[in-house]
Amino acid sequence: MRAVRVIIVLAGALLVATACTSAGSTRPDRSAVRTAIHSRPTAQQTAAPRPAPACNPTASLRPVGPPTVTPGSYMAKIQARGYLIAGVDQNTYHFGYLDPFNGQIEGFDIDMLHAIADAIFGNPDKIRFVAISDAQRIPAIQSGEVDIVAHTMTITCARLQLVDFSTVYFDAAQRVLVLKNSGRNSLASLAGQKICATSGSTSLARIKAGLDPAHPIPTIPVAVQYWTDCLVLLQQGDVAAISTDNSILAGLEAQDPYTEMIGPDLSNEPYGLAISKQHPDFVRFVNAVLAEMRADGQWAASYARWIGTPVPAPPAANYEN
Repeated sequence: MRAVRVIIVLAGALLVATACTSAGSTRPDRSAVRTAIHSRPTAQQTAAPRPAPACNPTASLRPVGPPTVTPGSYMAKIQARGYLIAGVDQNTYHFGYLDPFNGQIEGFDIDMLHAIADAIFGNPDKIRFVAISDAQRIPAIQSGEVDIVAHTMTITCARLQLVDFSTVYFDAAQRVLVLKNSGRNSLASLAGQKICATSGSTSLARIKAGLDPAHPIPTIPVAVQYWTDCLVLLQQGDVAAISTDNSILAGLEAQDPYTEMIGPDLSNEPYGLAISKQHPDFVRFVNAVLAEMRADGQWAASYARWIGTPVPAPPAANYEN
């Protein structure tokens, strides 16, 4: 009979509430997260880049000035409602997760939303969070269920056909997570093995195509709803690895010290805040908020709090018009 190690995985029920951050709550050590995200493979280890996309996925609408709620704008409608509705994750440690110590949804992604709410209301806590899965992100925006999605969401040309994005607020890269005692220490060791990712993620598509774009390795994709589901499958030995953004994997690694990342960066994963194509004024407004966060140190403070130090320069804004 196989022994199953029990690891506490952060998760929670759907939370729909106005939230505030508790700076004094007790948190696990983040040194593993800092090490995982800051450690980069050598040039010899880095996989060959993919061909350039047909569009420029990181280009977004230029702000018209400081973030201002103008009459008749979508921001004015949000203001009249009394709260921002945001689609978020509650299972990605340090980016969007339900903190069991204070019952609040917190993280780096959530800090972006607090800044936007503050710009609209003068109060960062006027947010109604809607917990959604990766696969629900675009439908939630298109249906109008939420105003914005902050959910470790990679900007891609395909997604830009369906929703708009803010400028890039975080740069990640896809990697692979395995158990330390598995004997798997390279991409080649995963040939023919089951690899876990969430439905609706770019990670799942890359697993299907082969993990290494230079030398595609046949693997078997296993799709689940949440990344914590992947961690449970890995702990039980039902999959050989998890493959997604290093930012997400670092959170899983912090929850289970018997896991580790292996292999090179497989892709660039620029994160953006998703917004409906019906509200370009809101895109410009959000980009103005992000510009202020880069300039006044809010972005750096959030990075230091949730990810660690040293803090890199924030991703530069790229505007198309």
